[in-house]
Parts: sequence; C-alpha cells; structure tokens
Amino acid sequence: MRNIPVADVDDLDRAVLAIGTDYPQDHLLVRHEHRRAQVLYAATGVMRVETDDGDWTIPTARAVLIPPMTRHQVTMTGVSTRSLYIEPAAAPWFPRRCQAVDVSALLRALILEAVEMEPLYTEHSRDAAIATLVLHELKNLTPLPLDVPLPSHPGLRALCEDFLREPAIHDAPGRWCAVLDVSERTLARLFRRGTGLSFSQWRQRACILHSLRHLSAGLPVTRVAGLLGYENPAAYTAAFKKLLGRPPTAYRSPGST
Repeated sequence: MRNIPVADVDDLDRAVLAIGTDYPQDHLLVRHEHRRAQVLYAATGVMRVETDDGDWTIPTARAVLIPPMTRHQVTMTGVSTRSLYIEPAAAPWFPRRCQAVDVSALLRALILEAVEMEPLYTEHSRDAAIATLVLHELKNLTPLPLDVPLPSHPGLRALCEDFLREPAIHDAPGRWCAVLDVSERTLARLFRRGTGLSFSQWRQRACILHSLRHLSAGLPVTRVAGLLGYENPAAYTAAFKKLLGRPPTAYRSPGST
C-alpha cells in the first residue's frame, strides 16, 4: 500500500499492515497518535520525531518504534517512509517509550516487500509468512542512541527546546543557571533527574543528532563542525564516533561530496 492514511485500513483483521508514503520537503506531521504500534522507517531523508518526553532524529535506513497511543509529531526532511502498523496484541514486547533502532538487511527487505502486499492478505499465504517473519525480526533490533530526552521541569524543558533549535557545543551551563536562577549543582541535579544524562552529555548528544540533518543535506563535515561550534572537524568527528560508532561521512546522503 502506498500513500494512504492508516485510518482507511486500521480495522482490517491483520496483525501487520505496511504503508509506504512519500512526503514533500520539510513536511510537518502535526501531533497525532495511532491505535496500532508503529515502526517508522526512513527509506530516504531524515525524520525528527517529537513526543512529550523526548526528541528522536532518525536518518536514512534507520527506524523508530512508536508505541500505541503515543502522541507524536514528525518533521520530514526529504523523507520517504515505510511504516509497519502492528496490532498491540501481536507485539507485547514492544517498548513503552519510542526507541530508535538499527534495521538489518533482512528486515529492510521484508519491510519493502510488505509494502507491496495486499492489505487483506490471505492467511497461511506467502504474504502472511512475510508478516510473521517481520514480527520475529522486530524482536531482535539493536537500539541506537538517537534520542535526546526532555525533562518535565517547565523552565529547564523550555531551555532544552530552545537549545535544540540552534545547538552549540560550548553553550555554558552558567547561562542556563542564570536563566533558571539556580546553582550549577542544582542544574546538574535537574538534568540527571529529568534526562538521565549530565548537562555536558545531553548538550553533546543534542549537537551530534542535530548534525545528522546537515549531513543528510550534503554539507561538508568541516562546515557542520563549524556550525555547532567545534574547534575543528577532528573534535566533531571524535564526538560523533563516540556516540554513534561510525564517522559522520557514514551518515551523509548518497551522492554528496
């Protein structure tokens, strides 16, 4: 199925539904939710998925698992998606919070094949076997640190959201303390309690994940490092590899120089 709303087929008696959707550049899907669990796979482009408790950046060939009835907003940058919508009873192991995941070559092939299936596929058929194998493969995905957790503290959350719009690696904690009228010790405690990360860890992760959009757009690594305030490309590359395990060039769009 391609370019149809999931609502049109949601009531079909099948555990797995697959829909491929092409979006215009910089398209925004406003906050919404699905009755089914969703596996949102980026066939092209970069997605930014926002919920009440976090912000996920999903580059090409990766996916995000979105639990049932989770309100979320998605910003699409040159994106074509392949989505799996799964009956909650068919995936009791699904995470309770959104989770970014790597996608194996086998699962990628299964997702692409599933999109070509008839929505009401015949039980005990080849298509039904593909749907069953999809569910097996989804249990073994490798989580990726592509999320920036957001705190519930109103003042700190507002600062975090402002930072995500224009991150800078040397934004000093003292500035945040001044805005919140707290000590650095209190700021550190608020970050740990609200995000599970230290201030510097959170700031670094936010910068690296923001840079994925620039890389996908084809910007040179030197330029991306400069935009984020790193002293040199080597420092940016080292931080990138520490978080994601691969260099920035592995995340650049095909054909960019």
